Amino acid sequence: VQLQASGGGLVQAGGSLRLSCVATGSIFSINAMGWYRQAPGKQRELVASITGGSTHYSGSVKGRFTISGDNAKNTVHLHLQMNSLKPEDTGIYYCNGDPANALWDYWGQGTLVTVSS
Repeated sequence: VQLQASGGGLVQAGGSLRLSCVATGSIFSINAMGWYRQAPGKQRELVASITGGSTHYSGSVKGRFTISGDNAKNTVHLHLQMNSLKPEDTGIYYCNGDPANALWDYWGQGTLVTVSS
């Protein structure tokens, strides 16, 4: 089992980034994946998920972020397109299973997103 997120960086407010994740292990499915964010000094929160073919977004990112991905043999490739970024989107982004399927004790490598004002 391995989770590895990438694609973060420093961007100005209003800019865009595309995050990618490779989730390796037969326990992962594109129909049960999520992107989580941990802002400085705050708890990790779910920002987007795919569950049973439907996508869900937190209120703070709805309309600006898009989650997508696909399955390969024992691997899920997950993406998060982030547009109209705001300073409050700053944080470390992680991929994992959706809340019903997440490995809560293992988060793998996250990717840091910093949005400057």
